Amino acid sequence: MKSDTNRCKKFFFASALTIGIISHSNVISESLLNSKVNENSRYSNKSFITNAVEKTGASVVTIDSQRYVKQRRFSQDSRIFIDPYFERFFGLQLPYENQPRIEQSQGSGFIFADGLVMTNAHVVNGSDKLIVGLKNGKKLKGKLVGQDFFTDLAVLKIEGKGPWPKAKLGDSTKIKVGDWAIAVGNPFGLENTVTLGIISNLKRNVTKLGIYDKKLELIQTDAAINPGNSGGPLLNSDGEVIGINTLIRSSPGAGLSFAIPINKAKEIAYQLINNGKAIHPMIGISLIDETNFETNENAVKVGYVVPSSPAEKSGILINDIILKVGNQTIETATDVITEISKNGINKTLNISLKRGNKLIKLKVKPTDISNLSKR
Repeated sequence: MKSDTNRCKKFFFASALTIGIISHSNVISESLLNSKVNENSRYSNKSFITNAVEKTGASVVTIDSQRYVKQRRFSQDSRIFIDPYFERFFGLQLPYENQPRIEQSQGSGFIFADGLVMTNAHVVNGSDKLIVGLKNGKKLKGKLVGQDFFTDLAVLKIEGKGPWPKAKLGDSTKIKVGDWAIAVGNPFGLENTVTLGIISNLKRNVTKLGIYDKKLELIQTDAAINPGNSGGPLLNSDGEVIGINTLIRSSPGAGLSFAIPINKAKEIAYQLINNGKAIHPMIGISLIDETNFETNENAVKVGYVVPSSPAEKSGILINDIILKVGNQTIETATDVITEISKNGINKTLNISLKRGNKLIKLKVKPTDISNLSKR
């Protein structure tokens, strides 16, 4: 019995010793592991900006465009006229140089599908030759798939074989004022130039900036969009594309940058890919937002009716107040544009309006904006 007790004591002592050794070993191992993790964190701690750019940076491309010009206004006698902006700003009528030349310009873009690049229409407009520069240094020919001037969007096809680094497209309806905004582009061929800011405003109406030939609402950001950044992506903090850098407002109001919301860009891009053009439903009216400061209520008034347009044919008049389009009660001019766009073309749309003290209901069939310009 005594022998059994001694054996039992020895067993428990050995077990305790073993557990102690194992536990001590685990403590040492865990300590070394934590030390290693902390060391790695110290040397590999990346900002969200770095992570975001690393996810999308490889998909950002440089777009070199070349245009053959037979004649160009230019003076060989005066150095001041070397800057082409002098002619545009001051309306100078300079002598022609008859020697044919190649005009080159540069912008940015990004690969969003297999061999397909999104960029601005103004980056590629009028180009006779397009060269797409990848981050790995390769330069490949680009072919214009389609362009839409009303949204300033264009799609190019890279003439080459992939695989291609593709940007992840986000959802521009989920962004909010105050969210981070990261603008990426290749200005002057300097790859992946990055600027940081925040979303300053959503659904910015560009007509308020004096831009009347573009049919789109833009994301406003204070992230600097430098010359040559046009067409590059605007990213959120997760590295997803939420917009396409398109416009810089110089003085007055310097420091304002704008981007096409990615949801609108996707819609237009796939129309260009599938149909070669984008459709913009219109009824042929201009709209004015009017606010009654006593009641703080807003009214949307018809400012102009295009002759022979669907609006004129349906009986809409200048100064009519639009109350309802389809089933949507109208509060702003944007509401009218949105509902007409949703309706599409060649499909009847009900419009309720107020004319003086009368309530009037009309039916109108929107047409594509290109048809209005032909009238």
